[in-house]
Parts: sequence; structure tokens; C-alpha cells
Amino acid sequence: MKLVHRFAYYFGGFTLGIVLLIFFLSGKKTSCAYGLDARTLKNIRNKERVFSEETLQFLKQEKLDTAVISKILVDGDVLFDEKTRGFDSCKIYNIEAKVSEKNLKITVENCNEKATVQKMEQVIE
Repeated sequence: MKLVHRFAYYFGGFTLGIVLLIFFLSGKKTSCAYGLDARTLKNIRNKERVFSEETLQFLKQEKLDTAVISKILVDGDVLFDEKTRGFDSCKIYNIEAKVSEKNLKITVENCNEKATVQKMEQVIE
């Protein structure tokens, strides 16, 4: 068999495999959350969220909605060097993101059942 025919069979099978893969995975909610940031943010997003009074006051003062926090939990960067250990089952994370031309930082207490947004502030660089 000639080398050209081998490449043709290889790329034909490769293309067919990609098409089948796209067909089978198109309707499913698949994600590739292998990074430490992505896993942490996904873990927080999948839990019930509770907002502290301080966070709600900041949102009201800056005329922002709680959807901003959802956006931070999608696009944000977890500052692991600022992570503080919480209680037995809770960890406290600082997450920073740029939303609406503002650099915002939230502090989230991530427990087994719920995630509490304890504090929200604007970061001035």
C-alpha cells in the first residue's frame, strides 16, 4: 500500500472519529475543569450561595447585581497565595476578576453544603 493511501485512510478515519465525537458530545454538559482554579470555581458555583450583609451593602452602593458575583465565579482567578484555612469543612478563598471595567475581589467561605460570599471590594491597582 502506498504512503499516500495510508495517509488517506488515516485522515478519513480521524475525520470520521471527530465527527462522531462531536455528534455524541454535542448535547451534553461536558467541561474540561482540570486546573486548580477551574475546579475550585466550579465547586463554588455548584453550591447554594449565601451573601453576607456587607456584600449586599457593597452591591447596593456600587449599583451592581448579584449576577456580577456569578460572572466573577466564571471568569475569576483564585488567589491561592491569599487562601486562609477556615474551620474543619470550610475553606476561605479570595477570587479576583475584572467586571464592568472594575477590578473586583470577593472572599468566599466554601463549606460542604453552601458557599458564603463574606466580603466584596474594589481593587485599586
